Amino acid sequence: MYRTHHCYELRPAHSGQTVTLAGWVNSVRDHHGVIFVDLRDREGITQIVFRPGENADAAEASHKLRDEDVIMVTGRVDPRLPGTENAKVDTGEIELIAAELTILNKADVLPFQIDKEISNEDLRLKYRYLDLRRPRMTRNIRLRHKITTAARNFLDETGFIEVETPILSNPTPEGARDFLVPSRLSPGRFYALPQAPQQYKQMLQVAGLEKYFQIARCFRDEDLRADRQPEFTQIDIEASFIGEEDIYPLIEGLLARMFKAGPDLEIPRPFPRMTWQQAMDEYGSDKPDTRFGMKIIDLAGVFANTEFKIFRSVLDGGGVVRAINAKGFAGITTGQMNRLNELAIQAGLPVKTLAFIKCEGGEYKSPLWKFFTDPEKADIIKTLAIEEGDIVFFVAGAWEMVSTVLGRTRLDVAGMMEINKGSTAYNFLWVTDFPLLAFSPEDNAWVAVHHPFTRPKAEDLPHLEAGDYAKVRAVAYDVVLNGYELGGGSIRIHEKDLQAKMFSVLGISPEEQQEKFSHLLDAFRFGAPPHGGLALGLDRIAMLVSGEDSIREVIAFPKNNKGADLMTDSPTRIDFKLLREVYVQSTWKEKEKAKEE
Repeated sequence: MYRTHHCYELRPAHSGQTVTLAGWVNSVRDHHGVIFVDLRDREGITQIVFRPGENADAAEASHKLRDEDVIMVTGRVDPRLPGTENAKVDTGEIELIAAELTILNKADVLPFQIDKEISNEDLRLKYRYLDLRRPRMTRNIRLRHKITTAARNFLDETGFIEVETPILSNPTPEGARDFLVPSRLSPGRFYALPQAPQQYKQMLQVAGLEKYFQIARCFRDEDLRADRQPEFTQIDIEASFIGEEDIYPLIEGLLARMFKAGPDLEIPRPFPRMTWQQAMDEYGSDKPDTRFGMKIIDLAGVFANTEFKIFRSVLDGGGVVRAINAKGFAGITTGQMNRLNELAIQAGLPVKTLAFIKCEGGEYKSPLWKFFTDPEKADIIKTLAIEEGDIVFFVAGAWEMVSTVLGRTRLDVAGMMEINKGSTAYNFLWVTDFPLLAFSPEDNAWVAVHHPFTRPKAEDLPHLEAGDYAKVRAVAYDVVLNGYELGGGSIRIHEKDLQAKMFSVLGISPEEQQEKFSHLLDAFRFGAPPHGGLALGLDRIAMLVSGEDSIREVIAFPKNNKGADLMTDSPTRIDFKLLREVYVQSTWKEKEKAKEE
């Protein structure tokens, strides 16, 4: 037996008992020949004392210990002397007087200190097995386990059946590139790793399982960011004979159980709802952070009769003039203003600077102020509730660009003002009534906003038939928390003809439909029930539960921002002989040679 107790377990009630602990040396301190070791395991820390008078051999061996050595210690539990207790740890009232020491494994010099924060993320990822020893990381992984278990239990209690779906499948139009896997047994053919189990979970509804869920691994070959990984995990849910109004209480109950299991938070229900149009109009985002105001205000009424040429031409051309009031931010620095301009341009601002008006010392300062009439100035002040110390940012142009730029500016200003720093608010929200389709100028075609299996609203079907695709809304919904999309879903198409119509709108020919989706279209011929569902991003929920800013902090072995696993050095090059076995020809050598030339 390596241990009788773990390193968090011992308390004054254990005094006098002989126990055995095992773990990692967290720190070693030499006090005039008496060695103090903080021994750590997954559960916590216990102080071990090596006194020459208790056991000379163990005391002598303790002088050779260093951080992260793995040891086993047997000894007597004693209360600490009065005044030496450590209130910072739960075992701080006792210590273990060592009688026997066994060194199970020695540790080399560490690439970084386990008890220190490390700024070099690549170093952390290269030695991830060491990084995971840190209490913060252990806590994150355990929190993830708790909320995952809570989700499984909740769905089981509500009649859902967990079913695994294939990892090797066909490519599907999910909005990102697929990871492809060559098949040795079928030369020239490829599997794709699933971006989501979308078609399989719909097939399970056709199969009559009625309620399905899966903690599903998904894969997307796309650019990375703090809340995105090439492989990720989602809680996938699908049910038959279910409508939009059935989804909301189900998912709210699931999230309530998960956040109770994690941060022990009671989530108020039901969640407020907001249409996609309202979210974009007021927040410039389909996942709005509602913990602060600074809403986008439309100024069409203010400038209805304006003679200011820029605004006049925009409004006459069907565009909009809108603004946000960053209250109390008139003292913005030049550096902050330059940064806002850079970010606005990245978001699509067609000019080099954001137009602004700031109120300082009772004066309104702006290059634009002189172009407005007195009634317009009065309306601006009233409509935007401008007060001393405020700064207003204007954008004029096409609705989509204005919404995106002001939405980005709103968040950037909030970050600079540290509006939500230290906030403990959890503002859950449903965003509903998304557009079904969006026109892609790059592809010169209509594309699905969510995916091609999403059901159009019944009242908008005439628009779909008439080819007025911009007016068609989807029976789709996203659940949002503090500016993060936790999950999204929809009621699905379950009729063969409507699904074929949707494919044709997306430019998928009848021949291609048969090649790629015959299994789905055929299944719908044999009594497919109405069905729908939602997928929650487990990594993102774990990130928010843990109070982290990146999902890499809640994934045991994540990729870095270039999609690389630095610990195992993947992706890696494959020997041409192995490639030949799967009928793949690599051109990377030629490309490397061309670069050199």
